[in-house]
Amino acid sequence: MMAKDIIHHRVRTALEKDGWEITDDPLYLNVAEIEVYIDLGAERLLGAEKGDRKIAVEIKTFLNPSALSEFHTVLGQCLNYRLALKLEGSDRTLYLAIPQEAWSTFFRREFAKLAIAEHQLQLIIIDLAQEEIVEWSP
Repeated sequence: MMAKDIIHHRVRTALEKDGWEITDDPLYLNVAEIEVYIDLGAERLLGAEKGDRKIAVEIKTFLNPSALSEFHTVLGQCLNYRLALKLEGSDRTLYLAIPQEAWSTFFRREFAKLAIAEHQLQLIIIDLAQEEIVEWSP
């Protein structure tokens, strides 16, 4: 199992403030002869008729001096995690949780925008100081 990211607790708190119930910390999958640990699993009841919504959340700080290098790593993780969820038959949607600062700097660059669109990454932007979700993107 991997070590938790330094903002793990803040992201978890932000999700809970937004009405999500944390079901797994971490979310463990054993599929196609590999073990996968996604940072969080959560669900939210949408109502009796609509059922519930389930998500898996990978957390990254983007504090590395090379944001591009960190992006390469997390992109690979997200693609593999999404495949593992699919192979398991999971109904969870994978999200990448990032700090608001990373969203307003690195993720505003054209390359990051194009990569997000190309790979259909779903993001949760977190205000770390307030421990709140600022935006779900897209």
